[in-house]
Amino acid sequence: METIRFFWMSFLMFIMAVTMAFAPVKSIKTEPDCRTGAIINPKKYAPVNKTPLTDKKDDDKTLSPYFFVKSDDAGLDQLPLKETKVDVNIAGVIADVKVTQVYENKGKKPIEAIYIFPASTRAAVYAMKMHVGNRILTAKIQEKEKARQDYEKAKSEGKSASLLEQQRPNVFQMNVANIMPGDTIKVVMQYTELLVPEDGVYEFIYPTVVGPRYSNTPDATATASEKWVSNPYTHAGEAPLYTFEMTGKLLAGMPVKDIRCPSHDLQISYEGKNIASLKLNDSEKYGGNRDLILQYKLADDAIVSGLLLYKGENSEENFFLAMIQPPNRPDISMVPPRDFVFIVDVSGSMYGYPLDVSKKLMKNLIGKLRPIDKFNIMTFAGGNNVFSEKSVPATKENLNKALDMMDKQQGGGGTELIPALKRALSLEKPEGCSRTFVIATDGYVSVEKEAFELIRKNLNNANFFAFGIGTAVNRYIIEGIAHVGMGEPFIVTEPNEAGKKADKFREYIQTPVLTDVKADYGGFNVYEVEPLTIPDVLAKRPIILYGKWKGEPSGVIKITGKSGKEKYSCSFDASKIAPLKENHALEYLWARQKIRMIDDFNNFAPNSDSQKEITNLGLKYNLLTNYTSFIAIDSIARNKDGKSVTVNQPLPMPDKVSDYAVGGYANPCMGATRNMSSGAYGQGGGLTESSKDKKKQSYKACKEKGSTVDGLSANETLVLPEFSGGEKALEKFIKDNLVYPPAAKNAGIHGTVTVSFTVEADGNLSDIKVNKGIGKGCDEEALRIVKLMAKKWKPGKKNGKKTAMQHTIQIKF
Repeated sequence: METIRFFWMSFLMFIMAVTMAFAPVKSIKTEPDCRTGAIINPKKYAPVNKTPLTDKKDDDKTLSPYFFVKSDDAGLDQLPLKETKVDVNIAGVIADVKVTQVYENKGKKPIEAIYIFPASTRAAVYAMKMHVGNRILTAKIQEKEKARQDYEKAKSEGKSASLLEQQRPNVFQMNVANIMPGDTIKVVMQYTELLVPEDGVYEFIYPTVVGPRYSNTPDATATASEKWVSNPYTHAGEAPLYTFEMTGKLLAGMPVKDIRCPSHDLQISYEGKNIASLKLNDSEKYGGNRDLILQYKLADDAIVSGLLLYKGENSEENFFLAMIQPPNRPDISMVPPRDFVFIVDVSGSMYGYPLDVSKKLMKNLIGKLRPIDKFNIMTFAGGNNVFSEKSVPATKENLNKALDMMDKQQGGGGTELIPALKRALSLEKPEGCSRTFVIATDGYVSVEKEAFELIRKNLNNANFFAFGIGTAVNRYIIEGIAHVGMGEPFIVTEPNEAGKKADKFREYIQTPVLTDVKADYGGFNVYEVEPLTIPDVLAKRPIILYGKWKGEPSGVIKITGKSGKEKYSCSFDASKIAPLKENHALEYLWARQKIRMIDDFNNFAPNSDSQKEITNLGLKYNLLTNYTSFIAIDSIARNKDGKSVTVNQPLPMPDKVSDYAVGGYANPCMGATRNMSSGAYGQGGGLTESSKDKKKQSYKACKEKGSTVDGLSANETLVLPEFSGGEKALEKFIKDNLVYPPAAKNAGIHGTVTVSFTVEADGNLSDIKVNKGIGKGCDEEALRIVKLMAKKWKPGKKNGKKTAMQHTIQIKF
């Protein structure tokens, strides 16, 4: 009987095990994307297809970029963008840029290609054409919603169509519908921008790639303009999947010198003193993973200063642009005490190289503060921490402690900028000090407008400066912070630039170049001038005025101000300047500046008067805006059934940005607490044994390196290794940094990974290994988490002496 009973019990257990193995796996509730995504072998489990945004099972899933993995479908071309060509013509201080994107379908299925790409924050996009075979279709500007509807209709009807939308002033999205097998479609976009010199150096920048953006917005509630954040990326160090070419010509109008390209290998050929031809070398064929930077000077470091006029041909509107060179920086012997609050991004995308640059920058900034100055440091990722609850004097002791705090930062977690800014603004302000906030970040966030609005409302509380860290920063937020904060933007792409930029920053803040600036137009009939008022000039860069004028050019434009204790004055006689047809770009530049002032740095509600004004400006001046789009539709329907496969063109990870910038969908031990007896991290529950009973905890939790803990005598004391900050800090660290591997999520894998390691007497970790794993990338992720804990553990003690001890933790997925 016992044998029969055992047989049936074993059989039933077998049936239950099989049933559970094949039962549907419930979706795993996820935390907001932590943007750490540090993947030891990410190719193993990067998702081929992302879960649709409408999936009801993943309501808590946030927008997030993800890693691209090519599928096994040989009939589908997943890389339709084959090349990007850029042609730049710089005439005087105005650049005209033509960008050609070439899309091909080498597969066997009709496709729709979606490509996210950047542009200059100053770009005025005024034209687009689509080439389909021998046909050239000129795009029309339409209201954004109407353009999207027309595009979707054309796509369903099987017509080739292209749609250019602005998602941010420096982030555009191109959709190309019904690219048939064997097709080559070219989309040509044109924009113009003004080149503003600084300290005699002119700089043209062509951004090549949009860096991955952190967002805590749920997929389910994301607006259409936010969904671009969910985009595939290749891994760090991999070459772009499309080629990049650039040619150009520089006609400065004055002798040019010192042309250089610090970002790429650029061929420069002089065709005279005033003209140079530019061409990217073949070695840069896959150089589209970092901003292209072109710099040049004019003879004697001159800055073009003067008045440009354009008379409209088919309208009554005439436009002007005035560039006024400021005086040299005055000498000031006495500088009042200042309070500096340094707000430093230590999130996942800053891991490695970018954070190394930040550390060097901070060393230069903090290390040279004067004893009469005060300072504070705030680091932020998913949360934020301050060096001190109030600013402290810049003594040697305080400076050393602050730099030690920065040296310990490693990078990991999300990028919650707004809470960090709010907390910084709440810090007590020292009396008698001028407060300055210095923000160092790569800008990989999607809350630009919220940040601008917060800063704009607090200009009476602090001055704001921004340092962009990395080779492909989000210049929109860096320049925007500087703009609304009445400061200057700084971009630090290399560690060796940190010292120079820090020196430059100190030079700026010591004293402005020009204050109390006023403009008088003395008989020149102008209107709709931007900016309405002129802020203090902090850098040696020209004052720029855009506007319209009526009648015939006459009168004198006069700029006055104070340079130190001296009065300053500069003027232009409009009657001596001839309007030129070649200055037609002034129309676009004025409209773009107007739009920027209305929209880019203000957080307006939908359907506001501001939105209507921007829409009207875009339609009137044929400009791409947040509310207007370019659309081109072929009249021929070649895809008869209208069915196609949508392909998101994968983007390269920006140069020197690690895989930590891309997160998967995390399941980071929600509500996890440490089980002291087993070192486990699970859901719910509390300490299973009293934290006061150190000896009992130690027997099961760890083993001293070189001897057994179980052999402790009654007279010996043992204190276990402890994570800095205690249990809650350890819970938070895992929650902020752990990334649930997409492959494990897709396969429904969940369980516990046991990792053992030795906490050395100096706090370092060694002998890190997985004792028990569950596969699908979870083992590697658990190892990565533990490795991130280096220098975060307090060593164990035996009889009061620090001793190396082995420790084990269990991390649940």
